[in-house]
Amino acid sequence: MDSQNGGQTPVHPLDSYVEPISALLKKVLQQGGFALSFEVRHQPQEATEEDAPEYVIEFKGADADLLLERNGALLDALEHVVLKAVRVREESLRRFAFDCHDWRQLRIEELRLTAQVAAERVMESGDPFALGPMSPRERRIIHLALRDRPNVRTVSEGVGAERHIVIRPVR
Repeated sequence: MDSQNGGQTPVHPLDSYVEPISALLKKVLQQGGFALSFEVRHQPQEATEEDAPEYVIEFKGADADLLLERNGALLDALEHVVLKAVRVREESLRRFAFDCHDWRQLRIEELRLTAQVAAERVMESGDPFALGPMSPRERRIIHLALRDRPNVRTVSEGVGAERHIVIRPVR
């Protein structure tokens, strides 16, 4: 017990979202007839991974492949709807990630590699290179992957679902 706050153990602000997320997910999976279960894992933040989520909601079950079809579209949609419905604060959204079969980590690695290859292409050709539309989380991964490359800069362009990154040479 902590005597400084009346004997109560301080609650991490993100902790307050875990139960509502779990409760809503149970209802959605049950009502949707999905053969899925999930586990909420807390991952303490490490200094090396400033953008890593603190909570990962990991799905498994017979319908797991449905979540990953079309580049994880259903997984992304489920994450978006649940986090918005639970009213997770905007600045805390990236601290939660829904995942299935380590798809998110594989996608992060793919995006980082794409960023590096595209940056090399831009430096060789001198021409800007536009990547396809991405979610805010994916665009952030690209921006962070190239932030220490002095010969290129990244800018987000477009609106809504068409928002994408353009990698430009620094002249």
